[in-house]
Amino acid sequence: MIKAVVFDVGECLVDETREYGMWADWLGVPRHTFAAMFGAVIAQGRDYRETFQEFRPGFDLYEEREKRAAADQPEHFDETDLYPDVRPALSQLRADGLWLGIAGNQTVRAGRILRGLFSDDVDLIGTSDDWGASKPDPEFFVRVAQAVPYTAGEILYVGDRVDNDIRPAVAAGMHTALVRRGPWATIQWRGEEALRLPTMRVESLTDLPERVAKFNAGER
Repeated sequence: MIKAVVFDVGECLVDETREYGMWADWLGVPRHTFAAMFGAVIAQGRDYRETFQEFRPGFDLYEEREKRAAADQPEHFDETDLYPDVRPALSQLRADGLWLGIAGNQTVRAGRILRGLFSDDVDLIGTSDDWGASKPDPEFFVRVAQAVPYTAGEILYVGDRVDNDIRPAVAAGMHTALVRRGPWATIQWRGEEALRLPTMRVESLTDLPERVAKFNAGER
């Protein structure tokens, strides 16, 4: 049975359109040009951070984040950046008795924002900076499993990326849900692994309560 549901952050809970637009502005690149290159890099199976290298060779994402913060342009998201299905889904899953968590590749700064937004709604908020391990490193999912009071086989990890979320979570023995939104899921949705690996594929997070209930009732 699925007893815990743990969510990725970017393009799962948080629409990152504004943040990537700010990166385009920071680089001095038209937003549509940055978005086109971003999609091309993902479609080629490359690390999304290579997008920045295409426009500024030698670009260091960590250093540039600090420069942005020093220039009073830190990474930022708030309630208006959440996908509209997030709150209803969390509320229904909680009402159904599921243990809930949020765990993604996020900075310490982003972790503080997440705690401000979700501390009353979930049982766990963990970030890669907190744990010193980033997806798809198996250690990240070891940390998730250690933080959840159930076995790996009782955890459903929800994400938008086959490569960073679904594949490593499955390898860790977890159930998975692939949500169709954002650049990664849009590009990867019809791929062989996207069709084969996830326990469930959903168009919206509000599909999860019913899908989890059916799964737990033996309707696969």
